[in-house]
Amino acid sequence: MGVVIVDLTVSLDGFIAGPGDGPSAPLGRGGEPLFAWMMTGPRDPIDPRLSVVEPSRPILDEWRSGAGAIVSGRRTFDIANGWAGGHPIDAPIFVLTHQAPTSGEWSPRVRFVTEGFDRALALAREAAGDGAISLNGADVAQQALRAGVLDEIQVSVVPLLLGGGVRLFDGIGPVALEQTRVIPSDGVTHLRYRVVKE
Repeated sequence: MGVVIVDLTVSLDGFIAGPGDGPSAPLGRGGEPLFAWMMTGPRDPIDPRLSVVEPSRPILDEWRSGAGAIVSGRRTFDIANGWAGGHPIDAPIFVLTHQAPTSGEWSPRVRFVTEGFDRALALAREAAGDGAISLNGADVAQQALRAGVLDEIQVSVVPLLLGGGVRLFDGIGPVALEQTRVIPSDGVTHLRYRVVKE
């Protein structure tokens, strides 16, 4: 069974988007620099939307080789316009929602789950096999931590203070973590932790 991991880019003060994020401003006010590290190197031959420098290459390679499934919140789905143009990770995407949309365009890899987080995770585990289950969005990550099912946290920390917006781990803790890796790169530091479970 693959690990359950949240792997997101955050500002130094812990935000994954600035204030006022939404479909018209996916990263909120001032949040555009969060993903600059994904567009500073040579163009990726597989996905031309990405261009990482060499020190960050292991992160991109792991996304591609390790991902078995994705669990996302509905808000993230809406902000990403349903990944209609394709998600950078080619894996099944299970979107948690109270009500599935009846119209619109979204990735054919998307499946809507209305029965809650536990059901979405079970479906993702089944689809992923031995691959990792990546959690997209702050609320989904927080639900996984509260349920005790999150195995690893990887944050790509950019040198930016947003001062507000969507905080990745708001209202969570204390949670003991064991640092397993640090990769310094241009404009970002990739930190990986194992969640210590009692």
